[in-house]
Amino acid sequence: MAESMMSKAATMEIPINSNGDSRNLAEDDSLEQAAKIQWSLREKDLQQVMVSGPNLNETSIVSGGYGGTTEGIIPTSSIKGSNMHHTSSNSSMTAEEATRGVAVEKFDIVKKWGLNTYKCTKQMISERFGRGSRTVDLELEAQIEVLRETKRKYEIVLNLARALTNHFYSMVQTQHALGDTFADLSQKSPELRDEFGYNAETQKLLCKNGETLLGAINFFVSSINTLVNKTMEDTLMTIKMYENARLEFDAYRADLEELNLGPRDAVTMARIEAAQQQYQIHKDKYERLRNDVTIKLKFLEENKVKVMHKQLLLFHNAISAYFAGNQQQLEQTLKQFNIKLKPPGADKPSWLEEQ
Repeated sequence: MAESMMSKAATMEIPINSNGDSRNLAEDDSLEQAAKIQWSLREKDLQQVMVSGPNLNETSIVSGGYGGTTEGIIPTSSIKGSNMHHTSSNSSMTAEEATRGVAVEKFDIVKKWGLNTYKCTKQMISERFGRGSRTVDLELEAQIEVLRETKRKYEIVLNLARALTNHFYSMVQTQHALGDTFADLSQKSPELRDEFGYNAETQKLLCKNGETLLGAINFFVSSINTLVNKTMEDTLMTIKMYENARLEFDAYRADLEELNLGPRDAVTMARIEAAQQQYQIHKDKYERLRNDVTIKLKFLEENKVKVMHKQLLLFHNAISAYFAGNQQQLEQTLKQFNIKLKPPGADKPSWLEEQ
């Protein structure tokens, strides 16, 4: 294509004047050389564009005016940078707005908590100094006091049972060591072999029965511990929530009563309406928790009777059978209450776990 254009430029027609004479030959040669130079430059530019391609990082902008056209090159990287700057500024503004929203939300929570704490503290001080009124459910509070007293007594029983278990375990270990010593002496003392042998057998039998009794006592301790530290404690946690709800209810009730005694202007009426809403909310919460406490106390009493009936019967039968020397009755007691004794060394880790 470039060669055809060059040949076409080389064979350009020379204009003839009206007399049939040609123009000045020197001028014609200069025109022909200029045309060749121009086409060669355009060919080089075309090859450079074909090889390297357009520069996408530069944009040619032509502006026309009275005096002609002016052409300038503006890097597109500056445009991209400005767009990225706007995008980052928008994202930073969005993150700042989100952070501000979270901060406002936390401030509202702290504000509500502080106001609620102030009202409850004021109500508590008023009750202690006998200046404020208090909502009282005599029957429910009597049941709560009985539960707390029962828990204290059961904790004493639990501590004593644990002490008995520790002491009895030490006695069983002593009997086991004494039986082994008697058995060893029966082998080394021929003249007292029978006497040492009898005592060794007696201590081994007592040790076996003691381990069986320990299984029954451990089961008794575990059941009492569950009753005291889980079942009763769960009910007492609900009672604590109920007492907090009662204090909040009385605080907002006193606040509403105080507003009702004041003037009835527009601002006060708005405050009274807001206080009435808060009063109703805390009243519903108080009544709901009071019903929960009543139900839990009822079920706790039923569960306590069932558990203690079974555990006290187990404790009595096991202790009686052990000190009566009735091994068969002692083993039958454990079977009756589905108590399985762990074999000796069951608590020790296996050789694989020790590796």
